[in-house]
Amino acid sequence: MEENYREIKKAEPCLKLINMDQVEVEKIDWLLYPFIPYGKVTIIQGDPGEGKTTVVLQMIAKLTKGEAILRDTTAEETKGEPINVIYQTAEDGLGDTIKPRLLAAGADCSRVMVIDDRDQPLTMVDARLEEAIIQTKARLVVLDPIQGFLGSGIDMHRANEIRPLMKRVAVLAEKYHCAIILIGHMNKNSNGKSSYRGLGSIDFQAAARSVLIVGRVKDEPEVRVICHVKSSLAPEGKSIAFRLDKERGFQWIGEYDINVDDLLSGDGRGQKIRSAKDFLKEILENGAVEQAKIAEEAEERGIKKKTLWNAKKELQIDSVKIGNKWFWMLQEE
Repeated sequence: MEENYREIKKAEPCLKLINMDQVEVEKIDWLLYPFIPYGKVTIIQGDPGEGKTTVVLQMIAKLTKGEAILRDTTAEETKGEPINVIYQTAEDGLGDTIKPRLLAAGADCSRVMVIDDRDQPLTMVDARLEEAIIQTKARLVVLDPIQGFLGSGIDMHRANEIRPLMKRVAVLAEKYHCAIILIGHMNKNSNGKSSYRGLGSIDFQAAARSVLIVGRVKDEPEVRVICHVKSSLAPEGKSIAFRLDKERGFQWIGEYDINVDDLLSGDGRGQKIRSAKDFLKEILENGAVEQAKIAEEAEERGIKKKTLWNAKKELQIDSVKIGNKWFWMLQEE
């Protein structure tokens, strides 16, 4: 009995304690503040066809040239050095879809790498992923979509099977101080909270430090919005919109006054921006009006300043300085 006790004691791990007084505070670096941190995992979700892949490829194009991603918006951002990117897709063709989109976005394709997994499908725990990060010194890794890299036999609804996968990519992100973006489709549940509409186990989102949702604005199919639904390292960022249409292609719009639940449920989708547009058309129909008067009237009607300016940009309203005051007028005038 005593010998068995000694064996049990010997098998137990040695207790190690970490005193928080000895832990150094680490500064968070950002690929895009406050949406995508370096050294962490970010998830971007949305229904099929809403522009998730397109917006990520637009980001990649800017990053490979060292340009600010959102330079046409008011988001806090600075330019940096060009970076290398690993982009893995399990859905789209490289030659007929991905490269044409990168070229159209102006990317430096020499900085975008793809792991050749035609003989052996890549998974989130594949050793080749770490080898590629080391070899390319990539600062951004994208897996598109999540479910394409789980591996055979993995049930994405089982927490005990998903946790090790998410732990693995989180360790890689931290070890090599790179940003890892996992792109995922939403499920069809229209009644649940946004955090439960991601495919599979909630542990996907639990392990990510930032979660973004991309959705289409009702009655304005060209306008898509990125909503920040989880942010563990900074205050949640304001929703940002972009436009996708055949004539003008991709274009950032800027901050957009809509929350994720309205975006996903359809309640109030685009209503605020439409109301602001109608207001501007009404107040400017007889000619130029002083900017201060427009802002005052908009505030009385409950139209937020950012929504007003988004509507101005959408309508392409001109600003003209007369004396020491600014006036707005519709372009046709």
